Amino acid sequence: MSEPRLKAPRGTFDVLGEQSAVRSALESRARAILEGAGYERIETPVFEATELFARGVGESTDIVRKEMFTFEDPGGRSLTLRPEGTAPVCRAYVEHGMHKRRQPVKLWYLSSFFRHERAQAGRYREFWQVGAEALGSEDPAVDAESITLLAALLAEMGTRELRLRLSSLGTPASRADYRERLKAYLREHEQSLSPDVRSRIDANPLRAFDAEDPGTRGVMQGAPRLLEHLDRSDLEHFAEVRALLDLASVPYEIDDTLVRGLDYYSRTVFEFTSDALGAQSGVGGGGRYDGLVEQLGGPPTPGIGWAAGVERILLAGTPPPAPAPVLELFVAMHSTGRELRQAAFGLLAEARSAGLTAQMELGGRSLKGQLNLANALGARFVAIVGDGVSTLKDMQGTEQQEIPTSTVVHAVLRGHHTL
Repeated sequence: MSEPRLKAPRGTFDVLGEQSAVRSALESRARAILEGAGYERIETPVFEATELFARGVGESTDIVRKEMFTFEDPGGRSLTLRPEGTAPVCRAYVEHGMHKRRQPVKLWYLSSFFRHERAQAGRYREFWQVGAEALGSEDPAVDAESITLLAALLAEMGTRELRLRLSSLGTPASRADYRERLKAYLREHEQSLSPDVRSRIDANPLRAFDAEDPGTRGVMQGAPRLLEHLDRSDLEHFAEVRALLDLASVPYEIDDTLVRGLDYYSRTVFEFTSDALGAQSGVGGGGRYDGLVEQLGGPPTPGIGWAAGVERILLAGTPPPAPAPVLELFVAMHSTGRELRQAAFGLLAEARSAGLTAQMELGGRSLKGQLNLANALGARFVAIVGDGVSTLKDMQGTEQQEIPTSTVVHAVLRGHHTL
């Protein structure tokens, strides 16, 4: 009896051929946009100390309470597969003394992340995000630049039916009075709230705006709004962010129910959604986290950042086709004898050393089959290796010529104008 066929774990996926090409195109565009704006690449470890996310993301969040993949290593330390990218970047900022560099320090990443969520289209338990973080400046222009960079990336990837939701959470100090007002309102309507929201009234009452429970959503329609309780400095900061987005011609809509799902956010928060995705419409978003670096043991450091789901971008977009790889030389053989194979392999190695893209026959095909394969691969030239002599064939024309095998690479490099 044969063994059962193995499959990838639920909520994970394989990236194959054409999918890989599209994802590479996204990475290339992200690099061009972000590095062109002064962001440098950073990659953090796949797993971190669990405490990083408990302290940074917030113990009352769904990520920490329900969704993290946490394990104990042989030394008894609690480790967690990273569920998000901002806290690890801030940890690296502190650990490597980046506060001593010119500020703001601007970093970007494209990494895999892990959350134990219900698997569905575009949402997986192992997923990829492209993200950007700018640490060390509270200038509203940093907020506006961050948002415009994500807008540019989504536009280049052809994201359809895109909307930008924008709001401000103020600073923790300025929203303290509002939190008390909201908690009092929630307690007045406690019987209509979901058990999950009731359990978080004291820890994080703003998360009630994210609830999907119909009873809670009904209650929140009449809840006081934070935007109506911001202090003057928060209002001025938000007004300047909006003015700069207007100057950059980035359309947005004010959403006073937008709170995001992480505890570290303050002031500007934003989310890009695509109506093409249906109910689960989020593509990417982020906001300010001016207290997070200090919370992780670093100096007081303002920061802002965002993350966008690679799978969500591709699902909502019509990305431009990735350019087909150019095959400059295909090495074929008249026969499969050992000496000819060695000569063909030597020619392959010489071509690659000279900087040419090259492939050779590896599947035992007939000469006709080899030529068909070369044509399917879009090869510019085919060298049919014989005994010390090769037939060099121009696949864009009809001409061919027998030349010493030792001169094939030189002929291809100069375009073989003599054909």
